[in-house]
Amino acid sequence: MSQEDILVVMQKDLERALTRPDKDRRWAMLIDLRKCVGCHACTVGCVSENKLPPKMYYRPVHEYEQGTYPSVSRTFLPRPCMQCDNPPCVEACPVKGPGGATWKETDGPAAGIVPIDYAQCIGCGQCVEACPYNARTMDEGTFHSAGTPALQRYEIMPSYEYGKKWSRSGKGQPVGNARKCHFCVHRLVAGQLPVCISTCIGRAGYFGDENDTQSLIAQVKKANAVQVLKPQEGTAPRVYYVANEKLEVLYDE
Repeated sequence: MSQEDILVVMQKDLERALTRPDKDRRWAMLIDLRKCVGCHACTVGCVSENKLPPKMYYRPVHEYEQGTYPSVSRTFLPRPCMQCDNPPCVEACPVKGPGGATWKETDGPAAGIVPIDYAQCIGCGQCVEACPYNARTMDEGTFHSAGTPALQRYEIMPSYEYGKKWSRSGKGQPVGNARKCHFCVHRLVAGQLPVCISTCIGRAGYFGDENDTQSLIAQVKKANAVQVLKPQEGTAPRVYYVANEKLEVLYDE
């Protein structure tokens, strides 16, 4: 295997993947829990990248403790959106059809990702309740600097999720809408890795086209026993885990 930093390897994989036909490419993420140290750099990087409001985390890292003293261990479990191939959130959304509020993308660099169109979302929250992974959150329109003499400029500047310009300086999108991780699709379009992958200090995250057998994520997936969260849900998630424990022992929500 190459001695290059895995970020360099994955960047090359990403650039190669973008040259492949959309139908042949399958974006996926793999997280090696054996390497995750619970630093939350991925969470902080994501909040900064997407200018997220208080209490909203596209990539939270949950902590689980197992065993009894003196044989006690802790596992850190990052939980982004699973980008399911059978997403119950899409089925639950009442705004369906062409121009709907959420769907499974099939074309372009975002093919395979489950996006949200804030302009079409009616804020009913049904998708939030339908997600078995608690990956969706309603934007309540709050600000980190609320209650101070002035809202900070970085909070009211527009964000560019899904390649569009969204403002939170007043009422309207995305305030009042459901929001979630989207594999940093705005970065993918620009040929960049998701920010959670690039900020991981332990290099615990892998991202790329798993259909490309030469890609690092495909090789790591092949070389390890991978797991998914809640396989009994039949959602076919695109986020895989490598762990020393069975995930169902950790994740019982």
